[in-house]
Amino acid sequence: MKKVLIALLFVVSAAIPVYAQMDGMPMHDRAGHGHEGQGPMMEMGGMDHMGDMMGACLDNADKIGLTDEQVKKLTPIHREMKKKLIRSKADIKIAEMELMDIMEVKDFDLEKATAAVKKIADMKAAHHIEMLKSMKEVRSVLTEEQFQKMKKLHPMKKGTKAKQKKMMKK
Repeated sequence: MKKVLIALLFVVSAAIPVYAQMDGMPMHDRAGHGHEGQGPMMEMGGMDHMGDMMGACLDNADKIGLTDEQVKKLTPIHREMKKKLIRSKADIKIAEMELMDIMEVKDFDLEKATAAVKKIADMKAAHHIEMLKSMKEVRSVLTEEQFQKMKKLHPMKKGTKAKQKKMMKK
């Protein structure tokens, strides 16, 4: 029982501070396209970076060569994506608070704590899947040339791939 408790405490103590780091990350606001982005794609929060790319795409519609019709299609996708991000972050934060409530007592219920940790992981996975769906939808609106221009305007931040490899090895 002690080994299981120690393992659970380790998992929880490792997971929650990493997520909490996201709260201190800077928010971006580009010409009316506020973003709840969290840094490089797949780093900690995952697909939240997609909102930054979408905002940059809309902000640079002329440079990318978007038509008015494409902007009309992309704008509601971007808004919906931002709403999903806000809801997801709030739901995960609440689930983390519930986990802390469970663990507040000395002899907490291990089954409840384990279920709460799994719930948080499932919520994060569901959010990533939703962001992938949005990304797929956005890319279907762009031509190959526009997609390449967008990638040049908003590349992944340097060091992200190296960090991803390090995280994968752990």
